[in-house]
Amino acid sequence: MARGQRKGKLSAKVVEDEDYQLTYQRCAGIDVAKASGVVCVRLPPGREGGKRVSQITTVEATVPAILDLAAWLAGHGVQMVSMESTSDYWRIWYYVLEAAGVPVQLVNSSHARQLAGRPKTDDLDARWQARLTEMGLLRPSFVPPAEIRQLRDYTRARVHLVHDRTRQYQRLEKLLEGALVKLTSVTRVRTAPAKAMIAAMAGGERDPHKLAALAQTRLRAKHQELTDALTGAMFGGQHAHLARMLLNLISYLDEEICVLQDKITACLNQIPAAQGVNADGSTGPGAGAAPDAAVLSAAARLAEIPGVSADLARSIIGEIGLDMSRFPTAAHLVSRAGLAPVASQSGPRTRKGKKGQGDTYLRGFCTQAANGAAGTATFLGERNSRIAKKRGPARAKVAVARSILIIIWHLLKNPGTRFTDLGPDHYARHTDKNKKARNLIRQLNALGLDVIVTPQAA
Repeated sequence: MARGQRKGKLSAKVVEDEDYQLTYQRCAGIDVAKASGVVCVRLPPGREGGKRVSQITTVEATVPAILDLAAWLAGHGVQMVSMESTSDYWRIWYYVLEAAGVPVQLVNSSHARQLAGRPKTDDLDARWQARLTEMGLLRPSFVPPAEIRQLRDYTRARVHLVHDRTRQYQRLEKLLEGALVKLTSVTRVRTAPAKAMIAAMAGGERDPHKLAALAQTRLRAKHQELTDALTGAMFGGQHAHLARMLLNLISYLDEEICVLQDKITACLNQIPAAQGVNADGSTGPGAGAAPDAAVLSAAARLAEIPGVSADLARSIIGEIGLDMSRFPTAAHLVSRAGLAPVASQSGPRTRKGKKGQGDTYLRGFCTQAANGAAGTATFLGERNSRIAKKRGPARAKVAVARSILIIIWHLLKNPGTRFTDLGPDHYARHTDKNKKARNLIRQLNALGLDVIVTPQAA
């Protein structure tokens, strides 16, 4: 019996009913696959006193077949359709049904997993999803609207091309090392002078002094180091051919990345919710970019956060969209990124919960922003330093990434707000000096020392 509790009295926690206690009278579940899907529709009894019935059919994963399915579902008055997020096979089902006006939700596969002891077939999977939908036991996953999906396709493609370009630079560096060219010991291979020297070597130039003379700006001060790095190289014909090929690939990727950058900017400017309001009250594509704008554009608002560049802001918008009503609280958005640990408590024991899978692209963008904010003379930079001292740099980056995502949620939820840095001295200004002094005195007393504290002269 708990202390202070009278005998015969039981304390009870009152918990309000949640959405999972609601039901859909007419619903459907789809077990999707690459070439087809099994559809189960749950309908009310056909007669009074009868049982609910399930109708199961197999539909090909083609647009005409799914359009016919949408008409069939609408004819039965289906209120909700659920499907698992299986690979990319769910996209054609979700997009076509959504465009046809059928209510549809995407659910996590782990939420709709079969009960232990149940046989595993496509028919039973579809029936189980329909029953879970009927009872409201499935939580829908976030699927952005069509215009955000278009933006996301561009931003993710840009990420992939940047990764591909980085791999080509790495291959080029390994090629130089194999040819005994120590150029990367002096400068990075991705700089313009380094690429000019490599192109000259691929063109037949072997004189170290002439190659080092291609250096520009501050690299000219390292002429002797460059000469030494290029002397004695065994740069043969195969090295020249491969270096030329890698430089061409890098140049091509640079051009495509610039094209994608323009596409991303144009795509975001066409979304009304992303547009700002100029000082004169006008709005439209490109509005709200000036610092004196009445309402900054969505990308400009996010770019004011330390560590978040304009490109990074557009990429983040491509992952989470602009409508923050889809995330009731900032914690829901953090969970979407997989930056929130899962609760794990049983009895008196509270274990360290594992973090969720989340959106890997969004988590990567937020971590990139946290890396940029670290070391800056801002609140986020000071937060990174404080946590890194106690729990290590890796946990500090996660904590700062979580803070950045919370800030983003507030900025997108209230378009009229602007980011205001709390300052690197925020923690110091809110520290109870007397409490901290007592703690330090207690520690010194534990070491056997007597301390007399006197206020410092003003």
